[in-house]
Amino acid sequence: MIWAKVAVHALALTPAAILAWQIRSEVLTGSGGLGADPIAEIEHRLGLWALRLLMIALAVTPLRQLSGQAVLLRFRRLLGLYAFFYASLHLTAYLVLDLKGYWTQIFEEIAKRPYITVGFLAWLLLIPLAVTSTQGMMRRLGRRWGLLHQLVYAIAVLAVLHFWWLVKSDIREPLLYATILSVLLGWRVWRKFAEARLRRKAAAQ
Repeated sequence: MIWAKVAVHALALTPAAILAWQIRSEVLTGSGGLGADPIAEIEHRLGLWALRLLMIALAVTPLRQLSGQAVLLRFRRLLGLYAFFYASLHLTAYLVLDLKGYWTQIFEEIAKRPYITVGFLAWLLLIPLAVTSTQGMMRRLGRRWGLLHQLVYAIAVLAVLHFWWLVKSDIREPLLYATILSVLLGWRVWRKFAEARLRRKAAAQ
C-alpha cells in the first residue's frame, strides 16, 4: 500500500514538476515551450490539473462500487488534496502573474467577471474540505464530516462552469469535463434510487 501511495504522490506532482522546469527554461532561455502567452498557459495548465484531479477523486467511489475494491477509497482524500493544491497554485498564478501583485483588484474582478466569481467560490469551498481532511477531524465531526464533504459536488459543478465560461469559442474541452461530471453524478443518483428501492423491497417482505 505504501508503494501505491508513493506512486500516486509521484504522478500527482509530475505535472507541477514539468511546469516548474518549463518556467525555469522560459525565464533563462525564453524557450520553455509555454507558447506565445506563457502566463495564460501556466494558469490554464494548473487549473486543468485541479479539475482533472477533482474528477479522478470523484471517480473513486464508482470505481470502488464497480470493482468491489474498497482499498481505492484510501486514495480519494489524497487526490482531493492534490486538487486543492493545484487550484491554489492556479489562483496564485492569477494573482501574481496576471494581476501582477495588485491583489486588491481580485474583488473587482470577482464582481465583474462571472467565470472568476464561480472559480473563486469553488476554491473557497475547497478550503473547509482540505482543513477537515485529517483522521482527527473526521472523528471530531462524526456524521457532520460526511455532510460537509458533500460540498465537493457543488465544487465540481462550479469548477466546470468556471472552465466553460472562461473558454470563449471552442467549448469541446469543457464539454468533455461537463460530460464526465454528469456521468459521475448520474451514477450516484442512480445508486441512491436503486438502494432505496432495494430497501423498500426488503421491508415489504
